[in-house]
Amino acid sequence: MSRRRIDVVGPGELGADDQKIWRELRAASGAPANPFLDPAFTAAVGRVRPRAAVAVLREDGFPVGYFPHERGVAGRGRAIGLGVSDSQGAVLREGIRLDAHALLRACALSSWEFDSLEAGQDPFLPHATEELASPVVGLGAGFRPYLESLRRNSPGFLKQTLAKERRLARQVGAVRFVYDDPDPGALRALMRWKSAQYRRTGRRDRFAQAWITRLVELLARSDDPECRGVLSVLYAADRPVAAHFGLRSPTVLSWWFPAYDRAYGKYSPGVLLLLRMLEAAAADGIELVDLGSGPARYKESFKTRDLRVHAGAVVRPGPGGALYRLGREPVRAARRFVRDRPELARTAARTLEELGRLRAR
Repeated sequence: MSRRRIDVVGPGELGADDQKIWRELRAASGAPANPFLDPAFTAAVGRVRPRAAVAVLREDGFPVGYFPHERGVAGRGRAIGLGVSDSQGAVLREGIRLDAHALLRACALSSWEFDSLEAGQDPFLPHATEELASPVVGLGAGFRPYLESLRRNSPGFLKQTLAKERRLARQVGAVRFVYDDPDPGALRALMRWKSAQYRRTGRRDRFAQAWITRLVELLARSDDPECRGVLSVLYAADRPVAAHFGLRSPTVLSWWFPAYDRAYGKYSPGVLLLLRMLEAAAADGIELVDLGSGPARYKESFKTRDLRVHAGAVVRPGPGGALYRLGREPVRAARRFVRDRPELARTAARTLEELGRLRAR
């Protein structure tokens, strides 16, 4: 009978052997190579979040699984990078049976919250309270077949998009696209536009949180082919009009932080950028672009299918678990109530935008 042990270490304590085994386990799972579940992403979060940790599962001394997480007050745990990570869960050898409560106990966690748990995470799925659609664009056959399917399925959308690109070139200046732009000025512009968008729509400004800004800057400098940032920029007359900062592995690109200059909003520059980015990504070996969960009309037009992700929390009995339920369950219930009622969701969005405008005055 094999002996199992769970060791909890800091992300920086994982060596090259652990990284290799982690990636081999991910590859053997058959799941998309999402960069958010790569050890390099956990290591980057560990550099900006001091309470980040990894539980290493060992059988007879050999690693058979990794569980990245963060630990907060009263043992309240969260997925690594919660709030900005688009794929979450544990990385386990096939056939490993794991009890979620026992895992949390070994990590000294009273709860563990997730909002983008990937499919196939059997130890945690019974604790999910929501299933969300995460639209993706399949590019495995290349960009040309994808464009043909887009032309068949959304002919009006594609025609309008290409017409807006021609109008942008005619009225503003020559349009060019850079898929992997090293310009730090373009990244700063993207952050300004995104912050303004968050405030305008009444959402929490993620770039007002120092750790998120530092994480993006850190990943922008990474040269790890398994997990690195890609800054894509659309220029008109040599001025950036839209940009996107995403995270990529060799085969998956995650649509992460898109934004545009509102002065050029009538040309839909963000949509133009996404179309050109899909073309460049396909040429660069990307087989799947994950647009992330959350409603957006343009995602419905671009997607080829949906993946399923889950939100919820594992909560252990006891004072810490009770504290989590008291603080988070009403919020989650209210969010589900609104999301399941489209008209109410639209009203809530309009209210948030109005509050954002009032705060901006």
